Amino acid sequence: MSENLYHEAVGRRKSSSARARVFPGGKGSIMINNKDLRNYFPRVGDADKILTPMILTDLVNSVDVTIHVKGGGVTGQVDATAHAISRAILKLNPEARSVLRGAGFLTRDARVKERKKPGLKRARKAPTYTKR
Repeated sequence: MSENLYHEAVGRRKSSSARARVFPGGKGSIMINNKDLRNYFPRVGDADKILTPMILTDLVNSVDVTIHVKGGGVTGQVDATAHAISRAILKLNPEARSVLRGAGFLTRDARVKERKKPGLKRARKAPTYTKR
């Protein structure tokens, strides 16, 4: 059986979902929805968060990554992308588990927006109480 061309994984956060493909033997390019990393996420710190799993495992200049991300907002997409890259790196290099786990990249952040309840203004905020 031949070696895989790439290692694929899915990452999620809130309502965002990202599918990452890590191609070993690359030059370090990262494409998100057919755009360059810093063009798709121009906000300060977003690109750094996405690159962190690759920096921790010393794969920055030795793999190419393509990502398809959809749903949610910018922060959710950034976290979903970092989660997906981490899980794909784990398939490429299983020894990196302790490093990625220690940095918190393998845990799916389960926090989502709480639903609005009837009779309340938001999920928990009640209308102002008046005695008379």
